[in-house]
Amino acid sequence: MAGYDYDLFVIGAGSGGVRAARVSAAHGAKVAIAEDHQVGGTCVIRGCVPKKLLVYGAHFAEDLHDAAKFGWRTGEASFHWPTLRDNVLGEVRRLNGAYTTTLESHGVEIILERAVVTGPHSLKLFSGREVTAKIILVATGAWPHVPDVPGAEHGITSNEVFHLPEMPRRILISGGGYIANEFAGIFHEFSCKVTLINRSDTILRSYDSQIRDRSLQISMAKGIAFRMNAELESVEKVPGGLKVSMTNHAPVEVDQLLFATGRVPNTAGLGLESAGVETDVKGAVKVDADSRSSCASIFAVGDVTNRVQLTPVAIREGQAFADTQFGGKPGRVDYDCIPSAVFSHPPIAAVGLTESEARQKYGSVRVYTSDFRAMKNVLAGRNERALYKMVCEPETDRVVGLHMIGPDAPEILQAAAVAVKAGLTKQAFDDTVALHPSMAEELVLLK
Repeated sequence: MAGYDYDLFVIGAGSGGVRAARVSAAHGAKVAIAEDHQVGGTCVIRGCVPKKLLVYGAHFAEDLHDAAKFGWRTGEASFHWPTLRDNVLGEVRRLNGAYTTTLESHGVEIILERAVVTGPHSLKLFSGREVTAKIILVATGAWPHVPDVPGAEHGITSNEVFHLPEMPRRILISGGGYIANEFAGIFHEFSCKVTLINRSDTILRSYDSQIRDRSLQISMAKGIAFRMNAELESVEKVPGGLKVSMTNHAPVEVDQLLFATGRVPNTAGLGLESAGVETDVKGAVKVDADSRSSCASIFAVGDVTNRVQLTPVAIREGQAFADTQFGGKPGRVDYDCIPSAVFSHPPIAAVGLTESEARQKYGSVRVYTSDFRAMKNVLAGRNERALYKMVCEPETDRVVGLHMIGPDAPEILQAAAVAVKAGLTKQAFDDTVALHPSMAEELVLLK
C-alpha cells in the first residue's frame, strides 16, 4: 500500500501472530513479523507443547508400574531427567524451524528484534530502524505473574521449568490453576515430593465443583500435599534449598519453588500509549469483536487481549483478522462452547456450562453422571475412579455442559464438544449405540 513499508506489521510470533501473518500474506498483503525470542510463542516454546511432552513422560511412571499386572516383567526402572529435557527442547527447536519455514514460504519477512509502537502506523525496532505499516497487529501474548514478595527472585516460572539442570527432590508450586495442577502431577510422577499452596480453598475454580473435588481427592491420594488459604509471605535461601513462608501454615523447605500464579498480558514497554491504544487494569489491549483496538489502525489477538487465554482461540482470532482485513471474507470468532482441558494425572476436560452456572442461568437443570473405574485401572489394581457429568437444560434436555475427569478425557471430549456446540439433546446421546468396550461409551449410557 502506497506510503507504508508494509501492509501489515505483526508484533509477536506466537500462535495468533503467526496465523495472522501467514494468512494475510497468502491474501496478497506485504507482511513483516517481529519476535524478540523464538518463532512459535508461548505454546510451542514454553507452554502447551513442551508441557504435554512432559505429561507423556510422566505417564510412564504409572504405566511401568501397572505393566506387571498385564504380564510384563520390566525389571527395575529409573528416570533420567536430562534425557527427557534435552529431547523435549530438541522438539521445540524443530517446531521453531518449522514455523519459521512456513512464514518464509509465504513471503513473510521475519525480524528477530523487539518492536515498539511509536504511532498509529509507525514502529521502532531494537536496532534503531523505523518502519511504517497501514495496519499493526499486537500478538505479544501473556507473561507469567510473579508475586511481589521478599525473595521471589529465588523461584522460577513455567518459562524456566523446562530448562532445569536437575530434577529437584522437593518442590513447592504456588497457584491453584491448570498450570499449577499440571506441573504438580508431572513432578510427582518424577518422584518429587510436591507441595501445592493456594491462596483460596478452591483449585481449578473455573471447572465444575464435582470434577475439581475428584481431582483434589485423587491428587491427595497419590501423595501430593495441598496447603489451602495460604498467601505467600517470603522466600529465603537456606542451606540445602529454600525456605518458603506463608500464612496459616508452617514454613516449607524445598529445593525448588515454581510460581504458577497466573499470566498477565504482555504489553509493558510496547509504546501502545503513543498511538492511543487503551488497555485495562491488567494491561490487556481492549478490542472490539473484530479485534480492533481504540486506535483504528491497531489490532490485537490472543492472550494479550485477555479474552480467552487458549492457543486455539488465538489461532482463530488471527485467522478471522486476516480474512476480514485482507481476504475480503469478514468473520468473527464465536466464543461460545470452547472446550478446555487440564493435563493433570488424570486429566480433566470440559465444555459448556458447569452445573452451578447452568443453575444460575436456568434456575433448575438435569444432571446425569457416571462414576466408574476404567477397565485398565481395574486390572492394574488402581482405585482411581473416573467421573463423567452431563448438564442439561430442564425443558428440552439440550446438553449445555459436559465435564470429565479420567484417562484420555481430553481426547474423548473433543468429539463430544461438537454435540454440545450443535445443541444436541441427551436423547441424541441415548440413541447412539455404545462403542464397547471403551471409556467413551459412558457418554451414551449416562443415568
